Amino acid sequence: MTTPGRPRRLPAVPLPRRPFVSVVIPCYNYEDYVAGAVESALSQGGVDVEVIVVDDRSTDGSATVVGAIADQDDRVRLIRHTENRGAVDTFNHGLARVRGEYLVRLDADDLLTPGSLRRSTALAEAHPSVGLVYGHPLHFTGTELPRPRLRARTWTVWPGSTWLEDRCRTGVNVITSPEVLMRRSVVDEVGGQRDLAHTHDMEMWLRIACVSDVGYVAGADQAWHREHARSLSQSLDPRFGDLEDRRDAFATLFAWSADRVPATPALRILAARALADEALRAIVHMSDRGRSDADLVRRYRAFAEETDPGGRTLPHAAAASLALRRGSRRPAPWQTARAGLRRIDRDLQYARWHRTGVFTPGR
Repeated sequence: MTTPGRPRRLPAVPLPRRPFVSVVIPCYNYEDYVAGAVESALSQGGVDVEVIVVDDRSTDGSATVVGAIADQDDRVRLIRHTENRGAVDTFNHGLARVRGEYLVRLDADDLLTPGSLRRSTALAEAHPSVGLVYGHPLHFTGTELPRPRLRARTWTVWPGSTWLEDRCRTGVNVITSPEVLMRRSVVDEVGGQRDLAHTHDMEMWLRIACVSDVGYVAGADQAWHREHARSLSQSLDPRFGDLEDRRDAFATLFAWSADRVPATPALRILAARALADEALRAIVHMSDRGRSDADLVRRYRAFAEETDPGGRTLPHAAAASLALRRGSRRPAPWQTARAGLRRIDRDLQYARWHRTGVFTPGR
């Protein structure tokens, strides 16, 4: 693990050469989107690109669309599964075929913004200790792409141990996915994605931070992430979210890091406290809004009790205990005010993530 320390904010400098980037696109039934994903990678300036599309036995015309592109452009390779193997195995299959110095995992329904790879590889080239570079993604629905910012203002470089500790302290995933560039040699060291339903990306980012530094491209939008009914995130429980999935991601990470990262026991406690307190905060928030659901409250409470590592009292323990005693009673004025402050705090934290790439849960 890299030495802990403060992040460094640095000026963005031009890319000195043309690095070779492999873009792996797992695809399942994205006939309408996959050509856009491939083109967004092929049109990147300042880098040499190969695109590897792994079709996970789509039942629509996805493979035909990609095959037609590959016939016209030898930078594109199509791998076709004879059976459906799932998102993780599909990406790992493509990972085994990459030749580039750098690697991007791009879902078939997402797109890279113009110049994205030039901006991220410039940071990685200037700072060889960085194994993962990310930036700001633009989330969108429909067919119209939001206008991206295309000029990097500054870079931030964290010691990997510092970035990892911050993620454990908050329990929050600050990365969507298509905005990430990985150094191939670091991925070779830590391995591919693990078999997790919704947090396979998150766990891989955390694992990379165990052995390398982390960089952030500030001021530019690095990718477009499409929100639609068929995206993987839509299969989450809309009421409970991904709390259990994030707990699984941390458990998988710590099982891997136990013999590699001396700080693992302390990080395990940080992550467990963060997730348990998030569940208690959800109970408080429901009570403050007058929207308590008895079954959901029981689920959050059980999660907090299972996850809490013990020791110090969790920050929201007292407020959650009061909310449980109040039950379904109408919120008091002070609760309504607290809910309003929480919304303001959430908006401020979102703005901070937009600027800096990090997010800290609030009240």
